[in-house]
Amino acid sequence: MSVADQAGQTFTADERRITLVGVLLVFLLSALDQTIVSTAMPRIVAQLHGLNLYAWVTTAYMLASTVMVPIYGKLNDIFGRKPVLVAGIVLFMSGSMLCGMAGEFGPLPVLGGGMSQLVVFRGLQGLGGAALFTSAFAIIGDLFPPRERAKFAGMFGAVFGLASLVGPVIGGFFTDLGVTRFAGLDIAGWRWVFYVNLPISALSLFMILARMPPLTHRAPGKIDFLGAGLIIVTFVPLLLALSWGGRDHPWGSPLIVGLLALSAVGLAAFVWTESVVSNPILSLNLFRNRVFTTANAASFVISVAFMGSLTFLPLYMQLGQGVPATTSGLSMVPMMLGMIASSTGSGQIITRTGKYKPVMVAGASLMIVGLFLLSRVGPQTTTLDLAWRVLVMGIGLGPSMGTFNIVIQNAVERTQMGVATSSTQFFRQIGGTVGVAIFAAVLTQSLASEAAKAPTPPGSPAHVMDLSDLQRMALGSAAEAPSASGQAPTPTHVDPAVRAIVVAAVTHLFTVAVGIAALAFVLVLMVPAIPLEHRGRAPPPAK
Repeated sequence: MSVADQAGQTFTADERRITLVGVLLVFLLSALDQTIVSTAMPRIVAQLHGLNLYAWVTTAYMLASTVMVPIYGKLNDIFGRKPVLVAGIVLFMSGSMLCGMAGEFGPLPVLGGGMSQLVVFRGLQGLGGAALFTSAFAIIGDLFPPRERAKFAGMFGAVFGLASLVGPVIGGFFTDLGVTRFAGLDIAGWRWVFYVNLPISALSLFMILARMPPLTHRAPGKIDFLGAGLIIVTFVPLLLALSWGGRDHPWGSPLIVGLLALSAVGLAAFVWTESVVSNPILSLNLFRNRVFTTANAASFVISVAFMGSLTFLPLYMQLGQGVPATTSGLSMVPMMLGMIASSTGSGQIITRTGKYKPVMVAGASLMIVGLFLLSRVGPQTTTLDLAWRVLVMGIGLGPSMGTFNIVIQNAVERTQMGVATSSTQFFRQIGGTVGVAIFAAVLTQSLASEAAKAPTPPGSPAHVMDLSDLQRMALGSAAEAPSASGQAPTPTHVDPAVRAIVVAAVTHLFTVAVGIAALAFVLVLMVPAIPLEHRGRAPPPAK
């Protein structure tokens, strides 16, 4: 059976099915590469050296993948989905292969030693990963009518949650393999973290080249090179400032202030450029669409609350509950399981009813409840007690993983679907970075406030702590595992007064997150409800 889309293209069931599988594979790999490297990093640093570049292995991927998202969205609309996706897979495979080979041939001209090589090659991976993320949801928008897209968007959300859950485990497994022999070569275990991408990407590339329909472009025009360059000038300095500010450099330091100033100048130039060019990278007219504006605003704020809370939850477990660092990662399991279940379930509900607003409102409500429950934890909270609280939060987060893409696709013209879809991913990634920066600043302030109120024995120095102190204590944690009774263990190596300060500061963080989630709830209520069509005919945009 064939299905025709609004533009008259006809897709067979076989084409749609194989394309979906191929896109899911590369989407999974791209999502995995955001988390799989974390557990391998200590071994990588030990072999390649260059501890000063430790954070850059992650930062390079994030920078490249974030700033390229809106650019790929526009390229999707101009050249079609298939060429952009194929180029993204090739870039991703090339970056993966080179990451696995980093340092194998000693220092290289320009690239330097193994660790600097890895940073550069991770950036190349990020360039490919951005195309995979951006193209995936746009392809779903082309192949399936609006109402059917919801269940597949839920599937993609579940894949993202699964990748977040199993990524560190897979990374640890390959790292612990040690040196293995393959094709007559000795290969360090951590290198398989990157090499494993190659056969799966190759399979996906074959499926897409062989069976994916061309999905021809609908918006011919020239590439806005100036706009693309200004996106980079605006957001690379912004992301660097948010990543470094308050941790590596004070917020008021010349470097951070200079980066923020450069970003502001770049943004002003970008807005002016997009208002005058004939074929902008991101049309400012999209922001006159209420669905586009409110849905992206809600997605941004949800990411602020989600990533800010998620980043510092392990610190509470390690220093507040006394859970070992390796075990604290298990705190994410209930959250991710909740996300996977609710993302999949919400997609099915939307497909059956054709209504997305009730699902979005319910998800935002549960997110507030989950964060409120987390704000009530204390030093005696058991691991099991914490687990059901983060489960509620995960269930609330699930609908946001794919629903916002469907909402925005349903409200824009088909000629703008690529750039509109990419905007959701872009604002979500920027929101996550902003969230981590905001919550780090709040946590630092809370630590100082709680330390000032804490009683100290006569003649003893006052407790003085900042975020870096917490991270050092967490890294040095050697606390006992939870007892069989399920009671949280008492960390004998942490001063009880320090422990009380940490718990109070982190719970204050969750209280702030409740307020941010409440703002997201209000924004979700403001998203217009446009019924999803069974057929490929998209309704007119909401103004």
